[in-house]
This record gives sequence, structure tokens and C-alpha cells, in this order.
Amino acid sequence: MSDNTNEILTPEDVKELAPLYDAVVLALKQVYDPEIPVNIYDLGLIYELNINKAHEVYIKMTFTAPNCPMADEVMGDVQHSVELTPGVKKCTLDLVFDPVWDQSMLSDEARVALGMDPDFD
Repeated sequence: MSDNTNEILTPEDVKELAPLYDAVVLALKQVYDPEIPVNIYDLGLIYELNINKAHEVYIKMTFTAPNCPMADEVMGDVQHSVELTPGVKKCTLDLVFDPVWDQSMLSDEARVALGMDPDFD
């Protein structure tokens, strides 16, 4: 990202960027974990998603396990999918393992897809 990583967005900026944010979320929902039939967004693998005024996207993400054999492929898919989103100028990924992913991060949609109780805490 540019030097504007810590820039303060005005309410007008947020309103202007909201459709792009939604489009990036949709792009992330097109990327699936190869071992689990749920997209990475609903799996809770996206810890942070920021877009600055220059339309540069920053994503902090994780995997269900630190030794995921498909990590490079999934990260490549994320990068590709987000950068193909109309309006996105650049995508920077940051892979983290803190906090450690656990099932509480699953969306209700993911819980249903995996045959789990969506009200599980």
C-alpha cells in the first residue's frame, strides 16, 4: 500500500468506497479452501480488509492450519480475484497466524454448509 495506510477516511470517503468494499468481499467469496467446501470469507480466514482512497486493498488473512499445503495457491487466488475487481488498483496480502483460527470464526452460512449448528458459540 502507499504511504496512506493510516489515512483517516471521511464519512464521504467511506460512502464512496462502500460499493468497492462490497465488490472485494464478493471477490473473496469466490475463493474456496481446497479442503473445505466453504469460501475463505465465510470460513473467517479474512481478519482485516481495508481500502484506501487510492483504491489499494490491504488484506490480513490466515489459514485453518499454519501448515496448509495449499497456502500459496489460495493466496494467489485471493490476489488474482481481488485485483480483477473493477476499481481495485493494487492488493497487498499479509499472512498471519495470530490469533489462531478456530471454529468460532465461521459465519452462519459456513456452519450450515458444514452441517453445524449456526447458533454454536
